[in-house]
Amino acid sequence: MNRVVISGVNTSTLPKLKNEEIVKLMREVKAGDEFARDKFVVANLRLVLSVVQRFSAHSDKADDMFQVGCVGLIKAIDNFDESLNVKFSTYAVPMIIGEIRRYLRDNNSVRVSRSIRDTAYRALKVKEEIVKKFNYEPTPAEIAKILDVDESEINFALDAISDTISLNEPVYTDGNETVRIMDQIASVNDDENLVEKMTLNDAIKNLSDREKEILLMRYYVGKTQMEVSGEVGISQAQVSRLEKTALKTLRNFFE
Repeated sequence: MNRVVISGVNTSTLPKLKNEEIVKLMREVKAGDEFARDKFVVANLRLVLSVVQRFSAHSDKADDMFQVGCVGLIKAIDNFDESLNVKFSTYAVPMIIGEIRRYLRDNNSVRVSRSIRDTAYRALKVKEEIVKKFNYEPTPAEIAKILDVDESEINFALDAISDTISLNEPVYTDGNETVRIMDQIASVNDDENLVEKMTLNDAIKNLSDREKEILLMRYYVGKTQMEVSGEVGISQAQVSRLEKTALKTLRNFFE
């Protein structure tokens, strides 16, 4: 992800234009100047690069993401309306991100049926529109009501297109030893499990009521973060943060 050359483009030589230059060039593009269009694309490749860097977890697909991001950039150029009175970058970034996300979902290592992907994309579109218009994140139940489908279909579809995680994925490190997901898989030894449960009960006492509720639903009931979000009335991002904080508290207790 830190390479200078990506998809054959030497990013260290990309031009930097001032906002006034961008505005002037865009006017020439809208007037049908093909040379200005090519120049405008090159001048905004840094924008694509900055978006690609946000997806560092997929560094093995950097070249592909850069090319797909360029498609999003070109779509943004074609659809940009100067009368919107916003910077081109403000308009282009969401389109570039959308193209890259769509590419990553369609090329997920786990094959998902077209109908399920369509349901997930429709749900994400509704979610994005509500966030943009009302500045809040809708629950799966609200999305399901708008799309006139069962809430379980929304949860299943969104889970189906989420990224798969390797069992070797690190979840914690103290600088000397790394704990991976496979290390978190429960032991079948009954005696060990009994001791762990007794210790865990003591550790859980250090959690807040909300943290206990979230861990209960996530790891005992088996609900997804989206489902928990809908039940407790907070965003999925908040559920994720509280879950991570609670797990960190438990890990610290066992150390």
